[in-house]
Amino acid sequence: MNVQCQLCPKQCLIKPGQSGECRVRINVDGVLRTVVYSYPCSMHIDPVEKKPFFHFLPGSKTFSLATVGCNLHCKNCQNWEISQANPEDSEVVFCPPEKLVELAKTNQCTSLAYTYTDPVVYYEYTLDTSKLAKAAGIRNILITAGYINKEPWKELLQYTDAARIDLKSMSDDFYRENCSATLKPVLDSLVLTKASGVHLEVINLVIPTLNDKPEQIRSLVQWVKANLGGDTPLHFSQFYPQYKMQYLPKTSAETLDTARQIAMSEGMKYVYIGNIASVTGQNTYCPGCKKLLIERSGYTVLLNRLKEGCCPDCGEKIYGVWK
Repeated sequence: MNVQCQLCPKQCLIKPGQSGECRVRINVDGVLRTVVYSYPCSMHIDPVEKKPFFHFLPGSKTFSLATVGCNLHCKNCQNWEISQANPEDSEVVFCPPEKLVELAKTNQCTSLAYTYTDPVVYYEYTLDTSKLAKAAGIRNILITAGYINKEPWKELLQYTDAARIDLKSMSDDFYRENCSATLKPVLDSLVLTKASGVHLEVINLVIPTLNDKPEQIRSLVQWVKANLGGDTPLHFSQFYPQYKMQYLPKTSAETLDTARQIAMSEGMKYVYIGNIASVTGQNTYCPGCKKLLIERSGYTVLLNRLKEGCCPDCGEKIYGVWK
């Protein structure tokens, strides 16, 4: 008997013994099973800034994990060796949810980060771990493309403290041609996340010739401002030739600086540049008095002047989770 997956907008109709597009959700005798539950292929301790989160517990450590598989097939994926891998071809370890929470505590990590591939595809593992982590006082953070149906997303958000969601382009054609996906479900996930009260940061990977024109950047920024608010941290990240896009050059510093200036001119309060050194593009400044609040070098916090989540000079409240 065929089974239709209801997790993401692709809604794969899966034949017995076959998997959906993500490779990890399989029809076993008419029942949909996940074959990666409790079997991560990658676990690391990272600074939360690496995700990147710049307004969520700066300077803290997060215990990061991933399983193989992804429901998108981005031609530029930097983790394609695991995101596009078959489960049977991957090296994994057995690590059930309770063990993940224990590891986070043992390593003095304030959060668990579901990352590297996409927590959408290892949804049940993410959800069960998040429930245990929340009960144990460990925060849950999602690093995701946001390509998921509304109902499972709503359920997961109940146990989520922060989400960093990719907004790859405002073009549906871009999503179809480069990611094997569509735009609207991502926009829906972004709006739902912000409305739920979960801390949200948005990232846009700026890819030369594909989404780097000033008018494309401005369109994306205007949508974010109108639908998520000007206080939503927005990151523009440098593209580096990877996977099936090795024919393109890396993004120039000038292009990223232009993207940041466009976003700030449109009223975005916190705009950052990533994957490349930047004198000012990785620091947090007060949108009120313009004073430096958090100074960063790469993933390291050099200075944090915030007082109870506010600017110490003018008292403006700064969007984020600070303690």
